[in-house]
Amino acid sequence: MNDHSPPPGRRWVFHRYRQPPPETTPNVANSPKCINLRSARELALMRKAGLVVWGAHQAAKAVVRPGVTTAEIDAVIDEYFRRHNALPLFKGVPGKVPFPASTCISVNEEVVHGIPGRRRLKEGDIVSLDTGAKVGGWCGDSAHTHPVGHVSPDVQRLLDVTRGVLDLAIELMAVKTRWSEVAREMAAMVRENGFTVVENFVGHGIGRDMHEEPQVPNFVSPQLKRNHDFRLEPGLVIAVEPMVNMGTKKTKTLSDHWTQVTNDGRYSAHFEHTVAITASGPWVLTAPPQPGEEFDDSVLREILDRVQQPALGGTS
Repeated sequence: MNDHSPPPGRRWVFHRYRQPPPETTPNVANSPKCINLRSARELALMRKAGLVVWGAHQAAKAVVRPGVTTAEIDAVIDEYFRRHNALPLFKGVPGKVPFPASTCISVNEEVVHGIPGRRRLKEGDIVSLDTGAKVGGWCGDSAHTHPVGHVSPDVQRLLDVTRGVLDLAIELMAVKTRWSEVAREMAAMVRENGFTVVENFVGHGIGRDMHEEPQVPNFVSPQLKRNHDFRLEPGLVIAVEPMVNMGTKKTKTLSDHWTQVTNDGRYSAHFEHTVAITASGPWVLTAPPQPGEEFDDSVLREILDRVQQPALGGTS
């Protein structure tokens, strides 16, 4: 097996997250940009959206295999949202061309915002699935990058490091006081592993809308330190989404007006969770259901039973 252990002096932690405390957190301004702080009741409602997004990712993960088209993957997520009465957040997002799908599906050198279509996945590809939904007026957003069959050791390490950066960020949100402290450690972990942090795209606040204040970069810039840093305090909800490239950090837009690719054509990985800060620590709202937590997985089981049939995507 390949060694995917973290660099010396660091550890990758997979957490079990706690429910928020029962007391209500008032909505107050976190900074001059007036960041919304959510109450425990509101966080519980956001968790419902996060669970639907988690379920959609589980259904989509079962589809990822050589021979399947990116449009077929998007169709599974679209169906899952529809059957949960969830509004896909990405479909129809304004641009030169409104985004046409429920999922941004980005393959290999595509960083983010890939449009699903007729492209068939091949052995050795990696595919990033980024999707979000609104349930009962509240949003959830997450992304995962999957290997397609067997990938090379350096590509697997890219996936492991990028996921590790997200885990590190969530761990640090429990002990740091400002986002810049977290972002500095995220960028350091990427650099120590020989990769680069994408700087053209960052995470974001999330709540009633998919994109709210604050902006959540995965690196520290003079602008962050000067005007855009924010406190990590109970009620804050952000989408943390490191995007990591094997080569240059620079990206460019394809002619479809959406797909972002690396300038040098090397692979890129992307992981994301919607994370709330509570008095008990970070709560990943797009994490799997926890013991005792209500979640109807009948739709997921039905979709998994169907998509795991070998006929999907023309495979045999």
